[in-house]
Amino acid sequence: MNFINESEIWFLTGSQHLYGEKTLKQVKINSKSIVDHFNGINNIPLKVVFKSVVTSSDEILSVLESANTSKKCVGVITWMHTFSPAKMWIAGLTILKKPLLHLHTQFNRDIPWDDMDMDFMNLNQSAHGDREFGFICSRLGIKRKVVVGYWKEDTVQSRIAVWMRSALAFNESKNLKICRFGDNMRDVAVTEGDKVEAQIKFGWQVKYHGVGDLVESVKNISESEIDTLYKEYESNYNITSAEIENIRYQAKIELGLKKFLDKYNFKAFTTNFEDLHGLEQLPGLACQRLMEQGYGFGAEGDWKQSALVYLMKVMGTGLKGGCSFMEDYTYHLDPVQPAILSAHMLEICPSIAKETPNIEVHPLGIGGKDAPARMVFNVSEGKGINATIVDMGGRMRMIVNPVNVIEPKPLPKLPVARALWVPEPDLETSATAWILAGGAHHTSFSMAINMEYLEDFAEMMGIEFVVIDKKTNIFDFKKELRFNDVYYLLNK
Repeated sequence: MNFINESEIWFLTGSQHLYGEKTLKQVKINSKSIVDHFNGINNIPLKVVFKSVVTSSDEILSVLESANTSKKCVGVITWMHTFSPAKMWIAGLTILKKPLLHLHTQFNRDIPWDDMDMDFMNLNQSAHGDREFGFICSRLGIKRKVVVGYWKEDTVQSRIAVWMRSALAFNESKNLKICRFGDNMRDVAVTEGDKVEAQIKFGWQVKYHGVGDLVESVKNISESEIDTLYKEYESNYNITSAEIENIRYQAKIELGLKKFLDKYNFKAFTTNFEDLHGLEQLPGLACQRLMEQGYGFGAEGDWKQSALVYLMKVMGTGLKGGCSFMEDYTYHLDPVQPAILSAHMLEICPSIAKETPNIEVHPLGIGGKDAPARMVFNVSEGKGINATIVDMGGRMRMIVNPVNVIEPKPLPKLPVARALWVPEPDLETSATAWILAGGAHHTSFSMAINMEYLEDFAEMMGIEFVVIDKKTNIFDFKKELRFNDVYYLLNK
């Protein structure tokens, strides 16, 4: 994923000519100092580019038009160092299509009690300049994130960094191509959805390819290519199975899949165990490996989750932790510590593995094909986030639930990758709320990002965002869902 090094955030400072050229020169110096500081620290993941101190409607419109067409610019930060009359911003803000962050800060941290004079007052007016800007954003209904605090503070920089990563995902979403090999699993409701609406709202291009297209790509893989990839398996994982040919066949699927996806610039894909004609195995290890390389994946044709897995991987690029497709499988209803065992038949990404995964070969029991190779491991203990996107008919809803992954007991007869977690606030409340909200059984799980990343992304996209966390109680949660129904009905 090179996009994190190729993308940039534009920094605009608002002012006006009322204060004179001397003040404007100082505004520019101070603004560039903030940008230089951001570019010199590890907290900020993307390059920040100081564009200008804008003082007129024409200047603002010009620079925001340029932001829209720039392939490098993935978002815009604004700061009103002095008072910037907000009617100047109307033309520019109404055409802006990139994510917006309103930084409410000031160059100095403290009031200079002994030296403060009218020149200082004229120069440092963000306390009311940003409120003027905030009004016009609210009046225009502009979606944005507001970050308040001193620009050198870690907490401020962390919130900016989260927004930057969400802006990256927003930008990737607008160009995301998803490949569906076969259709979704027959008669399953939640994996369906309005692909036209998804393209309008998210930018996703969801394209169908018959599994025969994949089979043809797999057939063209040479034995020497398989040999090379198998050596990589030996170096990176523990191969515990003697059924080497089954593993080599998964390597063949992986190579064929990757070549096909890259040929058409697909960043996410789905498979379906009901549609395997021409394949000897259901792709298992192959899907795990491609997710580890950054592709999104959804099982049984679940294109919405494949997209969300990819976008959450984008947000977490370079961060500690990982991200995977996931599914709630079965419950541990011990009243002392109720928990959820989450897994899937084969396709869990090793980026969330606690230790080096084993590559094993076992019969699947469904699909009527040869025993597929897959990686088997436990997920690391720690905090994670579980999310899903569902189509509510006329709107998309994102549901998010923080969880705490704990160590499971040994599962010697269950040869799949798995995570045991306790959801917030508890299993009973979490499961009740999830079901009431229409949450899917397929999810996107990450230990690299938290809820704030997804909240920022949902705000940028203008989609419904529903949270199940420590504050959740079912009575209020039901009211929230009803209020949301009314809001989206009125704003349809």
